[in-house]
Amino acid sequence: MFDVSNEEMTDGRISRTLLLLAAPLVAQNLVAVAQQVVDVFWVGRVGENAVAGVGLVIPLTALALVPSALAVTGTHVLASQRLGSGNDDGARRVVWVGLGVALAIQLVTAVVALLFADTFVGLLGGTGMNAATADYAAIYLRVYAVGALVAALSDVLEMGLLAAGDSKAALYINVASFGTNIVLDPFLVLGWGPFPRMEVFGAGLATVIGFLVGLLMAVVLVSGATRNFTLSRETFGFDLAAAREMVSIGGPSAGQQVARQAARILVIFVVARAAGDPGLAAYTVGARIATVAFVPAIGLGSAATSLVGQNVGAGQPLRARRATWTAVAIALGGLTVLGVVQYAIPATVAHAFVPDLAGDGLRLTVDYLAILALGYPALGAIHTVESGFNGAGRTDVSMYATMLQYWAVRVPIAVLGSGVLAVGLGYGVHAVFWAVTLSNVAAALGLCLYFYASAERGLLSRAAADATAAD
Repeated sequence: MFDVSNEEMTDGRISRTLLLLAAPLVAQNLVAVAQQVVDVFWVGRVGENAVAGVGLVIPLTALALVPSALAVTGTHVLASQRLGSGNDDGARRVVWVGLGVALAIQLVTAVVALLFADTFVGLLGGTGMNAATADYAAIYLRVYAVGALVAALSDVLEMGLLAAGDSKAALYINVASFGTNIVLDPFLVLGWGPFPRMEVFGAGLATVIGFLVGLLMAVVLVSGATRNFTLSRETFGFDLAAAREMVSIGGPSAGQQVARQAARILVIFVVARAAGDPGLAAYTVGARIATVAFVPAIGLGSAATSLVGQNVGAGQPLRARRATWTAVAIALGGLTVLGVVQYAIPATVAHAFVPDLAGDGLRLTVDYLAILALGYPALGAIHTVESGFNGAGRTDVSMYATMLQYWAVRVPIAVLGSGVLAVGLGYGVHAVFWAVTLSNVAAALGLCLYFYASAERGLLSRAAADATAAD
C-alpha cells in the first residue's frame, strides 16, 4: 500500500506521494517516541531522582549521535540524488561510505563518553545536584553511548532505503528496535520475572539491545528483502570522492546538531538552578510529550527530503519546490490541531504520560505543556521547510538557522529571563519555557521567508544543474 516507485517520486501527484512516504515514517517515529515515553514511565517507578537524572543527560545522549549525523544526512541526500539521476550503483557506494564514516566517528564518541561521563554530568548539574540524580545520569549516559554506535550503522542503512522511496523499511527497522526496548523495559528496570532490578542501567540496556535488533533488521532488508534498494558486494569499497562530498553535505547537519544540543545543555543547566529536580522532571516530561507532537512533521520532513532530492537529481526544480511547500502546509495544519488539544488539557496530557507526577513537578509540567503548545505550528514549519534546503544539498542553511534559533533567541531569553546569573528579569524557570516557544516561532518565520527568497533566486535550479554535472 505504501510502496512508492522511483517514477512516482519524480512524476506522481506530490501530496499523495508525500503522504504515502510519510505515513510509515510517522508510524516509525511514533514507535520511537513510545519508547522514550515508556522509558520515562518505568524509570518514574524508580523515583523522581531517576527521571531527573535521565532528563539531565538528554542533550548529552543526543550529542552522542551527533557525529553520525554527518554520515546519515550525507547518505540520505547523496543517495536520493544519485537514484533520481538513475545512478543506482553510485547510490550503493554512498551507503557503503556512510557505514565506514559512521563506524569510525562513533567509536571515538563511545570511548569519550565511557571515560568522562561523571565529569560531563558534574559540569552539567553542578555541585548542588542530588547525588542520586548524578549517579543515575552518568549510568544512563555510559550505556546509551555504546548503543549510539549500533544506532548509527542502522540509521545509515535506513537512509539508503528511504532515499529509494522505501519508507516501510524504516518502519520495520524501528518497530523491531523500539518494540524490543519497550518489551524489555519493565523486566530490566524493575526486575520482573527472573531478571535482577537494574533501574536506570536496565533502561539503558534495553535501549542498546533494541538498537542491535534494529540493525539486524536493516541488514536483512538491504540484503534483498526489499524491492527498492539492495546493497551489493560489487559496490563495496571506500570512495574517497563520495566521502568528501558526504562531509561537505553532512558536516553542516552535524554542526546543526552540535549547536542545538549545546544550547539544550545550557538550558538544562538553567532549569536545574532555577527549579531543581522538579524543574528537571517537568522539562523532561515536556520534552518527551513535545516530541510526540512534532513526530508527524519529522516524518513528513524526511519524506520531503527524499522527494526533493530525487526531483533535484531528475532535473525538476519546480516540482521540488512544490513538494517543499506542500509538506509545510500539511505540517502546519496537523500541528495546529495538536497544539489546541494540548493547550486545552495540559494536566490530562501530563498524567496520561507520567501518572505519578505531583506537587511542583506536576505544576511546572502543566505550565510548560501549555506554553509549548503555542509554538507547535512553528515546529511543523521548521521540520518541513528544511527539507527544501536539505534535498538541494544546502544543509548549511539548516545549521545556521538552528544556531540563530538557539543561540540568538532561546539561550539569551532563558538565561536573562530566569535571573539565575543574578542578572536579568527573575522570572525563574518559566522564562526557559517561553524561550523554547519564542525561539521556535522565530526560526519558522525566518526559514520560510528565506526559502521563498532562495527559491525565487534559483536555489533548486542550481542544485539540479550541479547534481546532473556530478553524474
